[in-house]
Amino acid sequence: VPLGASVRAVPLQSPLPPAEEIMAFVRSYVVPEGFPDSVTPSYVPYMTWRALKHFFGGAMGVFTTRTLLSSVGVSQSKVTPGAIAINWILKDGAGRVGKMLFARQGKKFDNDLKQLRFSSDLLLEIGAGIELATAAFPQFFLPMACVANVVKNVAAVTSTSTRTPIYKAYARGENIGDVTAKGESVGNIADLLGTGLSIFITKRNPSLVTSFALLSCGYLLSSYHEVRSVVLNTLNRARFTVAVDSFIKTGYVPSLKEGNSQETIFIHPWRHEPVSIGLHYGFF
Repeated sequence: VPLGASVRAVPLQSPLPPAEEIMAFVRSYVVPEGFPDSVTPSYVPYMTWRALKHFFGGAMGVFTTRTLLSSVGVSQSKVTPGAIAINWILKDGAGRVGKMLFARQGKKFDNDLKQLRFSSDLLLEIGAGIELATAAFPQFFLPMACVANVVKNVAAVTSTSTRTPIYKAYARGENIGDVTAKGESVGNIADLLGTGLSIFITKRNPSLVTSFALLSCGYLLSSYHEVRSVVLNTLNRARFTVAVDSFIKTGYVPSLKEGNSQETIFIHPWRHEPVSIGLHYGFF
């Protein structure tokens, strides 16, 4: 290089168009690195329904929080801030106790992931319904809010305990951390969108019962399809029953995807009837 000459680095790759740069930025927050090859094919429908569920959940959270604050006495000048704070702390404390007591069931969460995951979402809606009911019975705020918080915290334990095994089923290779992080990011984004929409709706003072019914239906429907889209690579009692029943009747063993899609979701977890194989003989 001649003396006095300037040296300029030449990029090996040409810059991306603005639209592609934006898409790359968004993808870095919502999909795992190497997508779609880094995850299984059922990842997209699962995350789609999961995002929709969190959208309805975020919208529901605005209504429940607003109702609780009104019921506890924030809108009433005769209630002191200290009393409000104590009631709120007692409510949260009851929920934490419920979470701690239910955590001892954690070992049982590995068998019936789908059933427990849907049950946790159902419990969450029951808790939200109890919270909204405090608007009709503000004098019973503390016991109702405590019960609701216990129910919701039990649901939270169940949901958290089943989350990692589900994410693990979608990860290809050693990318479970990336899959989990992106899955939680999608959930948070959808939750924020639902919260924003709900804040806008609440300014119009909609019917509380109608809003709860619509949001709950959307939440539970999304939860059902979210759980139904999960494809697990292991056999539990429900999937084993599907495989055995199909083999006995048709001689055909269903694939993993078929077995998962035929698995019963609406069953009481941890309480099963024995699996019977073969013919039954009666004595007369």
